[in-house]
Amino acid sequence: MLKKSLRNFLILPFSLIPWLSAEILSNSLAKALPGESTEQVTTWIQAHSTLRPRSGERLFVSKSDTAAQRFTFQASVLPPGKVTFTKDRSTIRTERMSMYDGVNGVTLQRLQESLRVIYSLDVYQDYNRAQVVYQYPNQSAINQARLAKTPIREALKGELRVGDRYAYWVEIAQPRQGKALSGQITVFLKSDLDKLEAELRTR
Repeated sequence: MLKKSLRNFLILPFSLIPWLSAEILSNSLAKALPGESTEQVTTWIQAHSTLRPRSGERLFVSKSDTAAQRFTFQASVLPPGKVTFTKDRSTIRTERMSMYDGVNGVTLQRLQESLRVIYSLDVYQDYNRAQVVYQYPNQSAINQARLAKTPIREALKGELRVGDRYAYWVEIAQPRQGKALSGQITVFLKSDLDKLEAELRTR
C-alpha cells in the first residue's frame, strides 16, 4: 500500500500526502543529477521507488491515473530552453518534472514537494537557499500581453534560481481568474543559466 501511494502521490491532491515522513525523504537520496552520465541516470530512474518507469521508458517517465491528471519526468543531454546543438551526448544537463492537474490545480508548493521526494533533502535545501536571479512576468510584459490579447503569455509565471549545486527553473501557468492547471520545475547545470535567462527575457 505504501509503495502504491508513493507511486501515485504526485497526481493526487496535495492534502492527501501529509504522512510523507522525514524518514522516507532521507531514504530517497538523489544519486543521479545533471552532470552525471546518461547510463547512471537511466539506472537511477529504473530503480527509483516513486518514478517506477514502465517497460520501454528510460529517460522519460509519464504517469497518469486519469486524463485530467498527469506527471512526467524527463532527463536530457540538452540544456533547458530552446533546442541547441551539443557535442556531448553522454552527460545529462537537464532534469524536468511537469505536472498537470485539471481537478485540484497545480501550486508552487506541490512542485517543491515533488522536488523533495524525487531527489534528496540536500537538493531541496539547495533549492530553498538558492538566489532568485530572474522572475517573470513584470508589469510591462503583462501590459503587452493584454494589449496583444495573448492570455497564455500573461499566464506564465516563473523564476530562475541559482544554488550552490544547481540552477532551478520553476514555471506555472496561472490565469488571471481560476487556478493554475499546469507547472514544471527543472534542475539544470549552472553553466546553462545565462542561456536560459537570456531566452526568457526575450521570449
